[in-house]
Amino acid sequence: MAKYTYESIFSELKKGVYHPVYYLMGEEGFYTDRLTEYIAEHALPEDERGFNQTVLYGLDTTMDAVVDAARSFPMMAERQVIIVKEAQQLKNTDALSSYLKHPQPTTVLVFAHKNGSLDKRKKIVAELEKAGVVLEFKKLKDEQLPAFVNNYMRGKGVVADAKTVLMICESIGADLSRIAGEIDKLCLALPEDSQTITPELVEENIGISKEYNNFELQSALVRKDVYKANKIINYFASNPKKNPIQLTLAILFGFFSNVMMAYYAPDKSERGVAAYLGLKSAWGVGDYITAMKNYRAVHVMQILHQIRLADARSKGADAITVPDAEIMKELLFFILH
Repeated sequence: MAKYTYESIFSELKKGVYHPVYYLMGEEGFYTDRLTEYIAEHALPEDERGFNQTVLYGLDTTMDAVVDAARSFPMMAERQVIIVKEAQQLKNTDALSSYLKHPQPTTVLVFAHKNGSLDKRKKIVAELEKAGVVLEFKKLKDEQLPAFVNNYMRGKGVVADAKTVLMICESIGADLSRIAGEIDKLCLALPEDSQTITPELVEENIGISKEYNNFELQSALVRKDVYKANKIINYFASNPKKNPIQLTLAILFGFFSNVMMAYYAPDKSERGVAAYLGLKSAWGVGDYITAMKNYRAVHVMQILHQIRLADARSKGADAITVPDAEIMKELLFFILH
């Protein structure tokens, strides 16, 4: 069976293509909610939903009841839609197993399984894949958030530069539903004649400083601006909840890892480095080239090691607890000297 993705399924739904069964699961509920909502709003015309769309909750129903509803026929309509929310609460998958052998062709059955996934070793998963669509959505890593923000903005018809995108990621973290909500809010706050979300707009509506953030810290380190880098770190120390050390370390590790790789690029031009790193554009590559001029390769290797040590210390690897602010100040001193 073909491997499905969120994008491929969403594309099918927009074309009016529906499978008999969808099992949507995983730690990241954003995509499960989006697909479920789209099916609920588009699989049936509004005047047919009253009789042909049923929403059940795993905590309040049984698998037998779900299967009975799925086996029924639509009333004066092409199809019926059965949506099971909190599907992780359902037991007795045997009843579903028998249904999956001969799913009702006029039923679209959607399971929204939140905060976890089915055990893929179980037979029911293979049966679900054979009968319909199984999608598991994992939490995005910090380095994947900018791409999500850019894609979501593109879908809303707005744009933002890399600094603004990083500000949004830093202020919210890996909560995709909240990121989407904040971008929606930013879109409403845009002037009528603008489609560009700016740092100032983010600062006004989300509350993160456009001067004291990881993007600016990285920029200061690239230029070896000791004064500004320390100023930002001191700000982070006074606002630890808004500036978690793990996020800062992850961003710095990703940046210096790319700098390390850039040393091996045959072509050291911006275009050549971008191609070697597999970047879609040469935007921001200038920082890597500047960093290569300001940092020797052996020092970059040592920096990466120190970032790993700082991460371990921030998670309690040392017998003695060291404040995050002190860990960052020590790391900063090592990077800059």
